[in-house]
Amino acid sequence: MQGQTRGERELLDAQAMVGELVPAGSVFAFLAEHRTELFPDSFVSDLFESRTGRPSLPADLIGSVLVLKELYGLSDPQTADAVQFDIRWKVACGRSLTQTSFDPSTLVYWRKRIAASQRPDRVFDAVANVIAETGILRGRRKRCVDSTVFDDAVATQDTVTQLVAAIRRVARVVPGAKAVIERVCRLDYSKPGKPCIDWDDPQAKQNLVSDLVDDAVAVLADLTGADALKRDDTAADALGLLALVAGQDVEPAGDSDGTDGRWRIACKVAHDRVISTVDVETRHTRKSKSNRRDGFRGHVAAEPETALITDCELTKACGEASSDPVVGEAMIARDRYHETPADEPHDAETVAAPHDAVEPADSQRNDADVDADGEGEGGGSGLEVYADSAYGTGDARAAYRAGGHDTVIKPKPPQPAVEGGFTLDDFTIDEQAATVTCPGGHTRVMSPKRTVTFGKICADCPLRSRCTTAKDGRSMTIHPHEDLLRAARVQARTPQFKQAYPTRSMIERIIAWTATCNGQRVKLRYLGVAKNHAWLRTRCAAINLRTLVNNGLTRHNGAWALA
Repeated sequence: MQGQTRGERELLDAQAMVGELVPAGSVFAFLAEHRTELFPDSFVSDLFESRTGRPSLPADLIGSVLVLKELYGLSDPQTADAVQFDIRWKVACGRSLTQTSFDPSTLVYWRKRIAASQRPDRVFDAVANVIAETGILRGRRKRCVDSTVFDDAVATQDTVTQLVAAIRRVARVVPGAKAVIERVCRLDYSKPGKPCIDWDDPQAKQNLVSDLVDDAVAVLADLTGADALKRDDTAADALGLLALVAGQDVEPAGDSDGTDGRWRIACKVAHDRVISTVDVETRHTRKSKSNRRDGFRGHVAAEPETALITDCELTKACGEASSDPVVGEAMIARDRYHETPADEPHDAETVAAPHDAVEPADSQRNDADVDADGEGEGGGSGLEVYADSAYGTGDARAAYRAGGHDTVIKPKPPQPAVEGGFTLDDFTIDEQAATVTCPGGHTRVMSPKRTVTFGKICADCPLRSRCTTAKDGRSMTIHPHEDLLRAARVQARTPQFKQAYPTRSMIERIIAWTATCNGQRVKLRYLGVAKNHAWLRTRCAAINLRTLVNNGLTRHNGAWALA
């Protein structure tokens, strides 16, 4: 059953005894005063349908603990210790000085209950409702989007380790698999660690890879044939993982046709490669050609003048669905704080920025005054999206335009085929006639796939040295949204864009708040996208609450307000 906070205080209540030791204006002091309003009983009432049984932790206690835990980057045991020994935590959570803590596994229980509920984002939503009620974002159209890579909680595994681990997992979770593995496999998988070979001998390593792949194929053939039993989800996932790791990193040996059982590790990285059998959703990625990372990608959207996070999402580190332009556009499209003119109350007063809000520089105070096409003025009913060039794809710009949003997104410069030569912007494109005219005045028709080849015309062209070095002449592919990309490059050269674009820099600071704690880069504690996404939502909620408290968040006449 749901536990509730008692109305009367304990004899040695921490707030009454030593509350003056907690710094005023801190998140601890705010929760001590307002935690029951921020996290009322309705915060978790849907999780407890029964009125019988042992009472749970009260809603205000668990809500405060979840926020403080992620704000200060503590583990479950560290959080339990803080509730028992840290005076600030006792005051914030309404505990007495002599009151003991809960078992760390309690937090695991609560996370599972919340994740399985109809409101898995309840902590983020609770703080978001406070933001909406204060009106701090009313009328603010600017949104900055960016992403960062979070290191995962597992070790990246090589091909041999993954194959051995996958076969051992099949032996553990698939009924009857252990006997099959003992019967059909060449290697002994009952011993811990990697098989014992001479790791300095290249041929021995290639033979080991062949044996592992052949063992995996033999196990799969026996357990997944046409007459195989129907498997539950756990067993099916284990067999699917074995099939995946057996094929993603290997290829037939140099003189093999793929049927003689000889394999080698391929000199390439498979698309969407699984890098650990412990966490099958973590991925390779890179922030640049030289900066390679393993983990997940966290995406953040924020309002730059108040430094409040409006949305966030954690995805796999690579893949089209996890890319910056796709996720960025999705976060803007579902922005919960944006109101169209029809939604805004006619008698609403303009809400002034709080005294501690982050003020833009003088060059950032005006709107961009340019829309997605580089023409006209801003101030429409949509949002103003600020982002770097990773978010400026043609498809993303088209989606923003369809949603009525203005974009202040840095475009990628076109690259010439010859250094210092002509770029795509020097060619004239007629979309209605489906033709492209080169700087030399020659016109060619685009193919159905929007490719253009000038061919033999380039041979005698006096501008050839500035256009192409290809023997068959200049060729190119025209993007379906090339008009938007060109307009963006024109927009980037305007004084209005150069004045407005520095607004985006605020998202770098917000990303730093999110991805670092106690002066160190955050390392994820959980496995999989879902659990780490829940962590990121709670982390961003805690950061938003701290920002609001710094801006004077208080309770006035039963409503949230900024002092």
